[in-house]
Amino acid sequence: MKVAVVGATGLVGTEMLKVLEQRKFPVTELLAVASEKSVGKELEFAGKKYKVKSMQQAIDEKPAVALFSAGGSVSLQYAEAFAKNGTYVIDNSSAWRMHPEKKLVVPEINADALTKSDTIIANPNCSTVQMVLALAPLHKKYGIKRIVVSTYQSVTGTGAKAVQQMENERNGISGEMAYKYPIDKNCIPHIDVFMENGYTKEEMKMVQETQKILCDNSIQVTATCVRVPVIGGHSESVNVEFKLDFEIEDVVQVLSKSEGVIVKDDTSNLVYPMPLIDAHGKDEVFVGRIRKDISQPCTLNLWIVADNLRKGAATNAVQIAETLLKKGFIA
Repeated sequence: MKVAVVGATGLVGTEMLKVLEQRKFPVTELLAVASEKSVGKELEFAGKKYKVKSMQQAIDEKPAVALFSAGGSVSLQYAEAFAKNGTYVIDNSSAWRMHPEKKLVVPEINADALTKSDTIIANPNCSTVQMVLALAPLHKKYGIKRIVVSTYQSVTGTGAKAVQQMENERNGISGEMAYKYPIDKNCIPHIDVFMENGYTKEEMKMVQETQKILCDNSIQVTATCVRVPVIGGHSESVNVEFKLDFEIEDVVQVLSKSEGVIVKDDTSNLVYPMPLIDAHGKDEVFVGRIRKDISQPCTLNLWIVADNLRKGAATNAVQIAETLLKKGFIA
Protein backbone atom coordinates (compact mmCIF):
# COMPACT_ATOMS: atom_id res chain seq x y z
CA MET A 1 0.00 0.00 0.00
CA LYS A 2 1.26 3.42 -1.00
CA VAL A 3 1.00 5.86 1.94
CA ALA A 4 1.80 9.59 1.96
CA VAL A 5 2.74 11.52 5.09
CA VAL A 6 2.42 15.25 4.46
CA GLY A 7 4.55 17.24 6.87
CA ALA A 8 6.79 14.23 7.38
CA THR A 9 9.69 16.19 8.88
CA GLY A 10 7.66 17.96 11.59
CA LEU A 11 7.07 16.76 15.16
CA VAL A 12 3.71 15.15 14.41
CA GLY A 13 4.79 13.89 10.98
CA THR A 14 7.82 12.19 12.52
CA GLU A 15 5.54 10.61 15.11
CA MET A 16 3.17 9.43 12.36
CA LEU A 17 6.04 7.58 10.71
CA LYS A 18 6.94 6.01 14.03
CA VAL A 19 3.35 4.94 14.73
CA LEU A 20 2.86 3.52 11.22
CA GLU A 21 5.93 1.36 11.78
CA GLN A 22 5.11 0.36 15.35
CA ARG A 23 1.53 -0.61 14.53
CA LYS A 24 2.71 -2.49 11.44
CA PHE A 25 0.46 -0.62 9.05
CA PRO A 26 0.98 -2.32 5.65
CA VAL A 27 3.04 0.39 3.96
CA THR A 28 4.71 -0.96 0.84
CA GLU A 29 5.82 2.46 -0.40
CA LEU A 30 6.15 5.65 1.62
CA LEU A 31 5.69 9.09 0.10
CA ALA A 32 7.30 11.49 2.56
CA VAL A 33 6.13 15.02 1.75
CA ALA A 34 7.50 18.24 3.19
CA SER A 35 8.13 21.85 2.23
CA GLU A 36 10.11 22.71 -0.89
CA LYS A 37 13.28 23.33 1.13
CA SER A 38 13.20 19.71 2.33
CA VAL A 39 12.52 18.09 -1.06
CA GLY A 40 15.30 15.64 -1.94
CA LYS A 41 16.44 15.13 1.64
CA GLU A 42 16.42 11.58 2.95
CA LEU A 43 14.59 10.10 5.91
CA GLU A 44 14.35 6.54 7.17
CA PHE A 45 11.24 4.46 7.60
CA ALA A 46 11.05 0.75 8.44
CA GLY A 47 14.73 0.26 7.67
CA LYS A 48 14.56 1.90 4.23
CA LYS A 49 15.61 5.36 3.10
CA TYR A 50 13.13 7.58 1.26
CA LYS A 51 13.66 10.91 -0.43
CA VAL A 52 11.30 13.70 0.54
CA LYS A 53 8.91 14.51 -2.30
CA SER A 54 7.03 17.63 -3.29
CA MET A 55 3.27 17.90 -2.85
CA GLN A 56 2.56 17.58 -6.56
CA GLN A 57 4.79 14.51 -6.90
CA ALA A 58 2.83 12.81 -4.13
CA ILE A 59 -0.55 13.78 -5.62
CA ASP A 60 0.49 12.38 -8.99
CA GLU A 61 1.53 9.06 -7.43
CA LYS A 62 -2.03 8.50 -6.13
CA PRO A 63 -1.39 6.99 -2.68
CA ALA A 64 -4.17 4.96 -1.05
CA VAL A 65 -4.09 7.20 2.00
CA ALA A 66 -2.44 10.51 2.92
CA LEU A 67 -1.86 11.55 6.51
CA PHE A 68 -1.70 15.36 6.70
CA SER A 69 0.07 17.29 9.44
CA ALA A 70 1.30 20.45 7.76
CA GLY A 71 -1.12 23.12 8.97
CA GLY A 72 -4.60 24.23 7.98
CA SER A 73 -3.65 26.36 4.98
CA VAL A 74 -1.75 23.45 3.39
CA SER A 75 -4.69 21.11 4.02
CA LEU A 76 -7.16 23.52 2.46
CA GLN A 77 -4.91 23.96 -0.55
CA TYR A 78 -4.05 20.32 -1.26
CA ALA A 79 -6.39 17.84 0.48
CA GLU A 80 -9.03 17.98 -2.24
CA ALA A 81 -6.43 17.42 -4.96
CA PHE A 82 -5.40 14.17 -3.25
CA ALA A 83 -9.04 13.17 -2.74
CA LYS A 84 -9.91 13.81 -6.40
CA ASN A 85 -7.10 11.40 -7.32
CA GLY A 86 -8.70 8.62 -5.24
CA THR A 87 -6.70 9.13 -2.05
CA TYR A 88 -8.28 9.06 1.41
CA VAL A 89 -7.01 12.10 3.30
CA ILE A 90 -6.77 12.05 7.10
CA ASP A 91 -6.12 15.61 8.17
CA ASN A 92 -4.62 16.59 11.50
CA SER A 93 -5.20 20.35 11.13
CA SER A 94 -8.30 22.34 12.05
CA ALA A 95 -9.13 22.95 8.37
CA TRP A 96 -11.96 20.41 7.97
CA ARG A 97 -13.00 19.63 11.55
CA MET A 98 -16.13 21.74 11.65
CA HIS A 99 -17.03 21.35 7.98
CA PRO A 100 -20.63 20.08 8.01
CA GLU A 101 -19.92 17.41 5.39
CA LYS A 102 -16.67 16.08 6.91
CA LYS A 103 -16.49 13.47 9.68
CA LEU A 104 -14.54 14.27 12.85
CA VAL A 105 -13.34 10.91 14.08
CA VAL A 106 -12.01 9.26 17.22
CA PRO A 107 -12.17 5.59 16.14
CA GLU A 108 -13.09 4.19 19.56
CA ILE A 109 -16.12 6.51 19.60
CA ASN A 110 -17.46 7.00 16.08
CA ALA A 111 -15.56 4.84 13.55
CA ASP A 112 -18.91 3.36 12.47
CA ALA A 113 -19.85 6.73 10.99
CA LEU A 114 -17.21 6.44 8.25
CA THR A 115 -18.44 5.58 4.76
CA LYS A 116 -16.66 4.93 1.50
CA SER A 117 -17.49 8.45 0.31
CA ASP A 118 -15.65 10.09 3.24
CA THR A 119 -12.47 10.87 1.33
CA ILE A 120 -11.40 13.74 3.61
CA ILE A 121 -11.56 12.83 7.30
CA ALA A 122 -10.72 15.22 10.11
CA ASN A 123 -8.54 14.28 13.08
CA PRO A 124 -9.71 16.20 16.20
CA ASN A 125 -7.66 18.64 18.23
CA CYS A 126 -5.26 16.86 20.60
CA SER A 127 -6.82 18.25 23.78
CA THR A 128 -10.31 17.29 22.57
CA VAL A 129 -9.31 13.72 21.67
CA GLN A 130 -8.15 12.74 25.14
CA MET A 131 -11.12 14.35 26.87
CA VAL A 132 -13.85 12.84 24.69
CA LEU A 133 -12.26 9.39 24.74
CA ALA A 134 -12.68 9.34 28.53
CA LEU A 135 -16.07 11.06 28.55
CA ALA A 136 -17.86 9.26 25.69
CA PRO A 137 -18.70 6.07 27.66
CA LEU A 138 -19.82 8.16 30.64
CA HIS A 139 -22.01 10.28 28.36
CA LYS A 140 -23.72 7.11 27.11
CA LYS A 141 -24.55 6.02 30.65
CA TYR A 142 -25.26 9.27 32.49
CA GLY A 143 -25.78 11.98 29.84
CA ILE A 144 -23.46 14.99 29.97
CA LYS A 145 -25.00 18.39 30.68
CA ARG A 146 -21.92 20.55 31.13
CA ILE A 147 -18.11 20.30 31.00
CA VAL A 148 -15.65 22.69 32.63
CA VAL A 149 -12.09 21.92 31.51
CA SER A 150 -8.70 23.47 32.21
CA THR A 151 -5.78 22.15 30.18
CA TYR A 152 -2.06 21.99 30.93
CA GLN A 153 -0.57 21.55 27.47
CA SER A 154 2.94 20.44 26.54
CA VAL A 155 5.24 22.66 24.47
CA THR A 156 5.35 19.85 21.89
CA GLY A 157 1.85 20.94 20.91
CA THR A 158 3.35 24.13 19.47
CA GLY A 159 6.18 22.35 17.65
CA ALA A 160 9.95 21.95 17.53
CA LYS A 161 10.56 25.69 17.80
CA ALA A 162 8.79 25.81 21.17
CA VAL A 163 10.70 22.80 22.49
CA GLN A 164 13.92 24.54 21.46
CA GLN A 165 12.86 27.77 23.19
CA MET A 166 12.27 25.90 26.45
CA GLU A 167 15.59 24.05 26.19
CA ASN A 168 17.40 27.29 25.39
CA GLU A 169 15.89 28.99 28.44
CA ARG A 170 16.85 26.08 30.68
CA ASN A 171 20.42 26.30 29.42
CA GLY A 172 20.72 30.09 29.48
CA ILE A 173 20.96 30.36 25.70
CA SER A 174 19.42 33.19 23.69
CA GLY A 175 17.51 32.04 20.65
CA GLU A 176 14.39 32.22 18.53
CA MET A 177 11.15 32.55 20.50
CA ALA A 178 8.06 30.50 19.69
CA TYR A 179 6.12 32.39 22.35
CA LYS A 180 5.99 36.08 23.22
CA TYR A 181 7.01 35.22 26.79
CA PRO A 182 9.44 32.77 28.44
CA ILE A 183 7.92 29.31 28.84
CA ASP A 184 10.37 27.69 31.24
CA LYS A 185 9.22 28.13 34.87
CA ASN A 186 6.10 29.79 33.49
CA CYS A 187 2.49 29.13 32.45
CA ILE A 188 1.00 30.92 29.45
CA PRO A 189 -2.84 31.04 29.40
CA HIS A 190 -2.91 31.55 25.65
CA ILE A 191 -3.04 28.81 23.00
CA ASP A 192 -3.85 29.81 19.40
CA VAL A 193 -5.39 33.22 18.66
CA PHE A 194 -7.90 35.14 20.80
CA MET A 195 -11.47 35.35 19.52
CA GLU A 196 -13.98 38.18 19.89
CA ASN A 197 -15.70 36.37 22.78
CA GLY A 198 -12.48 36.40 24.87
CA TYR A 199 -11.79 32.70 24.39
CA THR A 200 -8.87 31.40 22.34
CA LYS A 201 -9.38 29.36 19.20
CA GLU A 202 -8.01 26.32 21.05
CA GLU A 203 -10.67 26.72 23.73
CA MET A 204 -13.44 27.06 21.17
CA LYS A 205 -12.17 23.96 19.36
CA MET A 206 -12.80 21.99 22.55
CA VAL A 207 -16.34 23.36 22.75
CA GLN A 208 -17.35 22.72 19.14
CA GLU A 209 -15.44 19.49 18.52
CA THR A 210 -16.78 17.84 21.69
CA GLN A 211 -20.35 18.52 20.61
CA LYS A 212 -19.69 17.24 17.09
CA ILE A 213 -17.90 14.03 18.12
CA LEU A 214 -20.48 13.16 20.78
CA CYS A 215 -23.31 14.16 18.40
CA ASP A 216 -24.93 16.35 21.03
CA ASN A 217 -25.06 20.13 20.66
CA SER A 218 -26.86 20.42 24.00
CA ILE A 219 -23.62 19.69 25.89
CA GLN A 220 -22.34 22.93 27.38
CA VAL A 221 -18.52 23.25 27.39
CA THR A 222 -16.26 25.95 28.77
CA ALA A 223 -12.47 25.69 28.54
CA THR A 224 -9.30 27.44 29.65
CA CYS A 225 -6.21 26.24 27.77
CA VAL A 226 -2.75 26.83 29.23
CA ARG A 227 0.73 26.14 27.84
CA VAL A 228 3.08 24.70 30.48
CA PRO A 229 6.83 23.88 30.41
CA VAL A 230 6.28 20.15 29.99
CA ILE A 231 7.31 17.50 27.47
CA GLY A 232 5.45 14.21 27.42
CA GLY A 233 1.80 15.06 27.00
CA HIS A 234 -1.19 17.20 27.83
CA SER A 235 -3.05 17.09 31.15
CA GLU A 236 -6.61 18.20 31.82
CA SER A 237 -8.65 18.96 34.89
CA VAL A 238 -12.22 18.11 33.89
CA ASN A 239 -15.43 18.81 35.82
CA VAL A 240 -18.50 17.10 34.32
CA GLU A 241 -22.12 17.59 35.28
CA PHE A 242 -24.39 14.69 34.28
CA LYS A 243 -28.16 14.38 33.88
CA LEU A 244 -28.16 11.24 36.03
CA ASP A 245 -26.46 10.59 39.35
CA PHE A 246 -23.68 8.02 39.64
CA GLU A 247 -21.55 6.04 42.04
CA ILE A 248 -17.77 6.43 41.81
CA GLU A 249 -17.32 2.64 41.74
CA ASP A 250 -19.52 2.46 38.63
CA VAL A 251 -17.66 5.32 36.94
CA VAL A 252 -14.34 3.55 37.56
CA GLN A 253 -15.76 0.32 36.17
CA VAL A 254 -17.06 2.03 33.02
CA LEU A 255 -13.72 3.74 32.40
CA SER A 256 -11.72 0.58 33.14
CA LYS A 257 -13.68 -1.29 30.46
CA SER A 258 -13.38 1.47 27.86
CA GLU A 259 -11.12 0.87 24.86
CA GLY A 260 -8.03 3.07 24.89
CA VAL A 261 -8.49 4.21 28.50
CA ILE A 262 -6.30 3.25 31.48
CA VAL A 263 -7.44 4.12 35.00
CA LYS A 264 -4.67 5.11 37.41
CA ASP A 265 -6.47 6.14 40.55
CA ASP A 266 -5.14 5.05 43.93
CA THR A 267 -4.49 8.18 45.97
CA SER A 268 -3.68 6.16 49.12
CA ASN A 269 -0.54 5.05 47.27
CA LEU A 270 -0.08 8.36 45.41
CA VAL A 271 -1.07 6.80 42.10
CA TYR A 272 -2.43 9.24 39.52
CA PRO A 273 -1.59 9.93 35.86
CA MET A 274 1.31 12.18 34.89
CA PRO A 275 2.49 13.13 31.39
CA LEU A 276 6.17 12.27 31.77
CA ILE A 277 5.69 9.16 33.93
CA ASP A 278 2.65 7.59 32.29
CA ALA A 279 1.64 9.10 28.95
CA HIS A 280 4.89 9.88 27.14
CA GLY A 281 5.25 7.59 24.12
CA LYS A 282 1.97 5.77 24.88
CA ASP A 283 -1.20 5.50 22.82
CA GLU A 284 -3.68 5.29 25.69
CA VAL A 285 -5.51 7.98 27.63
CA PHE A 286 -4.89 7.87 31.38
CA VAL A 287 -7.55 8.87 33.93
CA GLY A 288 -7.23 9.48 37.66
CA ARG A 289 -8.24 11.72 40.60
CA ILE A 290 -11.78 10.39 40.04
CA ARG A 291 -14.08 11.94 42.65
CA LYS A 292 -17.49 13.50 43.16
CA ASP A 293 -17.78 17.26 43.07
CA ILE A 294 -18.75 18.09 46.65
CA SER A 295 -20.22 21.45 45.65
CA GLN A 296 -23.17 20.18 43.60
CA PRO A 297 -25.00 16.94 42.68
CA CYS A 298 -24.44 14.67 39.65
CA THR A 299 -21.00 16.16 39.02
CA LEU A 300 -17.65 14.42 38.61
CA ASN A 301 -14.00 15.54 38.70
CA LEU A 302 -11.40 13.79 36.53
CA TRP A 303 -7.72 14.25 35.70
CA ILE A 304 -7.03 13.14 32.13
CA VAL A 305 -3.54 12.74 30.63
CA ALA A 306 -2.35 11.65 27.18
CA ASP A 307 0.61 12.06 24.83
CA ASN A 308 -0.55 14.83 22.50
CA LEU A 309 1.76 13.68 19.69
CA ARG A 310 0.48 10.10 19.92
CA LYS A 311 -3.25 9.61 20.69
CA GLY A 312 -3.77 13.35 20.36
CA ALA A 313 -2.48 13.34 16.78
CA ALA A 314 -0.42 10.62 15.09
CA THR A 315 -1.93 7.49 16.64
CA ASN A 316 -5.52 8.66 16.16
CA ALA A 317 -4.76 9.39 12.48
CA VAL A 318 -3.22 5.96 11.94
CA GLN A 319 -6.16 4.33 13.75
CA ILE A 320 -8.48 6.07 11.28
CA ALA A 321 -6.39 4.61 8.44
CA GLU A 322 -6.67 1.19 10.10
CA THR A 323 -10.45 1.64 10.16
CA LEU A 324 -10.47 2.38 6.43
CA LEU A 325 -8.44 -0.78 5.86
CA LYS A 326 -10.74 -2.87 8.06
CA LYS A 327 -13.80 -1.56 6.22
CA GLY A 328 -12.19 -2.46 2.88
CA PHE A 329 -12.10 1.13 1.60
CA ILE A 330 -8.33 0.93 1.00
CA ALA A 331 -6.17 -2.06 0.14
